[in-house]
Amino acid sequence: MHERLATRRRSEDMTESSVLDSVIDEGARGLEACQQTDGHWVFELEADATIPSEYILLNHFLGEIDPAVEAEIAAFLRQRQGEHGGWPLFHDGDIDLSATVKAYFALKLVGDSPADAHMRRARDAILARGGAARANVFTRISLALFGQVPWRATPVMRIEAMLAPKWFPFHFSKVSYWSRTVMIPLLILALVKPRASNPRAVGVEELFTTPPDQERHYFRNPTGHWLGAVMLAVDRIVRALEPAFPRALERRALDKAIAFVTERLNGDYGIGGIFPAMANALMAFHALGYDREHPSVIATRKAIDGLVVRKPDGGTYCQPCSSPVWDTGLAVHAMLEVDREDAALAATDWLQARQIRDVAGDWTLRRRNLTPGGWAFQYRNDHYPDVDDTAVVIMALQRADPERYAEAIALGADWIVGMQSRNGGWGSFDADNAYGLLEHIPFADHGALLDPPTADVTARCTSMLAQLGYDRGHGVMNRALAFLMHEQEDDGSWFGRWGTNFIYGTWSVLAAFNAAGEDMDAPHVRKAVEWIKSRQREDGGWGEDCASYWQDRRGEAKASTPSQTAWAVLGLMAAGEAAGEHAARGIDYLIGAERKDGVWDEQYFNAVGFPRVFYLRYHGYSAYFPLLALARYRNLTAGGARFPTYGF
Repeated sequence: MHERLATRRRSEDMTESSVLDSVIDEGARGLEACQQTDGHWVFELEADATIPSEYILLNHFLGEIDPAVEAEIAAFLRQRQGEHGGWPLFHDGDIDLSATVKAYFALKLVGDSPADAHMRRARDAILARGGAARANVFTRISLALFGQVPWRATPVMRIEAMLAPKWFPFHFSKVSYWSRTVMIPLLILALVKPRASNPRAVGVEELFTTPPDQERHYFRNPTGHWLGAVMLAVDRIVRALEPAFPRALERRALDKAIAFVTERLNGDYGIGGIFPAMANALMAFHALGYDREHPSVIATRKAIDGLVVRKPDGGTYCQPCSSPVWDTGLAVHAMLEVDREDAALAATDWLQARQIRDVAGDWTLRRRNLTPGGWAFQYRNDHYPDVDDTAVVIMALQRADPERYAEAIALGADWIVGMQSRNGGWGSFDADNAYGLLEHIPFADHGALLDPPTADVTARCTSMLAQLGYDRGHGVMNRALAFLMHEQEDDGSWFGRWGTNFIYGTWSVLAAFNAAGEDMDAPHVRKAVEWIKSRQREDGGWGEDCASYWQDRRGEAKASTPSQTAWAVLGLMAAGEAAGEHAARGIDYLIGAERKDGVWDEQYFNAVGFPRVFYLRYHGYSAYFPLLALARYRNLTAGGARFPTYGF
C-alpha cells in the first residue's frame, strides 16, 4: 500500500501536504454529498442475519407475506452464509447457532428447499452444535410462536411483573430500556400464546436432535454462578404455580402492558425505535385481535417497513434501527474540522429541533425531578434519550455556535449532569442501572439485560463537560475522572461498550483526559499510548475483531479498518503524539485506503449492540471518522497546537 501511495505521489508530482489536502477535500465532498436536503445525515445501520430473518418470520407469523421483498432479503441471507455453513454475528465471524437457526427457518419460509446445498450445510452445522434446542431464549420464543417447540422451552414470563413494586427484586426500572421495550410486549405474547398464521405451514423439525416435545434440557445456567441455578429452580416453581395465579391480576397487568406499549409507539417510528420491540409489539397486537386498520397496528407496521433497505443493485435487508442523530452529530464534528460551516450549521439547526424537552421518559424512574433535555439516537424515541448522543450533539452545537444554541446546550448539559450514576460514570439511557442479580435469570442468557455505566459513554460526557468549562474542581468531573481511572484495563486500554472495542474505548478516554486537563505525561496516560502503539499493524493501520469481546480472544484482529485506524490516530493526537511516527503511519494508511466517492471502504463490523450477542456495522463510520482524523492531523501539524480545546 505504501509503495502504491509513493508511486502515486511521484507520478502526480504532489507534495505530502497536497496529497493530504486532496484526500481531505475528497472526503469532505463525499460526506457533503450524503447530507439530506434538510441538513441531517443518516447512513445504513447493518446487523447480522438475525434481523432480516426475523422480518421474514414476522410476516409469516402475521400471514402478511411480501414475496418481492422477502425474495430480495433471502438473497441477502444466502450471500451472508459463512463457509462454516452457518451465519456469523459479524463479517467473517464464527458461526452463531441462534442466528443460523433463524436464517434457516426464514429461508425455508421463503421457499428454499431443505435439499438445497446451502440448506444442507446450515442444517448440518446446527445439528453438529446440538440442534435448535440449544439456541438462545429469543430464538426459542420464536420457535414456540410457530409451534416448533412447546412453550415450556421458554422461561416463565408472567405478565403480573407489570404490577411489581419498585422494591421487588424484579422491576422494569431495573433493566435497560431495550430490555423493557422488548420484554413487555413479549409478556403479552407469553400470556396469549398465539400460534403463527404460517400460511405455508412450514416447520423445522429437522433441526432437532431430540423431538421438541421430548426434549427435557432447554435451559442452562446463563452465568454458571450458583445464583443462576437458584433462578432456574425458581422458574420451575413459578411454572408449577401458574394455574393458581388470579385472573383479575392478569387482566390488570395486561391493561398496564398495553398502555405501556401504546404510549411509546413514537408515531411512525415504533416502540423504542428498535426492530425487536416493534416486531414484538405488532405480534402482540395481532394476538390480542387488533384489526389491521387499527391505528397502533398501522403505525407499528409503517415503522418496521421503514427500516428495510432496498438497493437497486440488491442487498435488501432490515436494519435494527436508524441512527440519524448519532450520524449527524458525528458528521458535524468532521465538517467543522474541515471548515464546512454551512453544511454544519444546517445540520445543527436540524439537531436543535430534535431535543426532547416535553417528555419525561423512563429515566425519570430513577431521576424523578430532573428536567428533560436529551437527544435520542433515532429520528424519534422520546421516552429514551441517549446520554452518548446528547453529549456528542452538545459538543457539536457548542463548536458550531455557542450563542445561537445556548439554551439547548444548557438544558442538555443539566440533563447529562443529572444522569450521572453514583459511581461517577454514565450509562446510555438510565442512571444506576447495575442490578447484577438480574443477569442470572433464565431470560438473560443473552447477557445484555442491563445498562450500567461504561468507560466510553462516561468519557464522552466528561469531554462535553470539559468543553463547556467544567473543571476538575467540580464534583461531577472529579467523580467521572475517578471512574475512568478505575475502569482502565491492566494493559492500559479501556473497554469499548458501543464501539469495537478497546481501540474505541481508549481513544474515547484519552480525548476526555485531554479535554479535562489531565497530565498527558502521567503514567496511566502513557500506558494507554503505548498500548495503542503496540496494536498498530504492519500496513500502518489498526484493526480489532468483534471476537475481542470474548476474554480469551482479546487482541484478535483480521485486518486494519479505516474507522479503527481513525480512532487510534485520534487517541494518539489527544495524547500529544500528532508529530510521532505512529500517527504519521496511520495517516498514510488512511490516505492510501480504498475509497469510493470520498467514503472509505469498510466491510468489517465496527460497533456492538450487545457484546458477544449482537454486532453492528455503521456505514457512516467510514465516511466521517477518517475525515475527522485526517483534518485534525492537518490542523494540529500545521498549527503546532497540542490538541484542540473542544472535547471530541
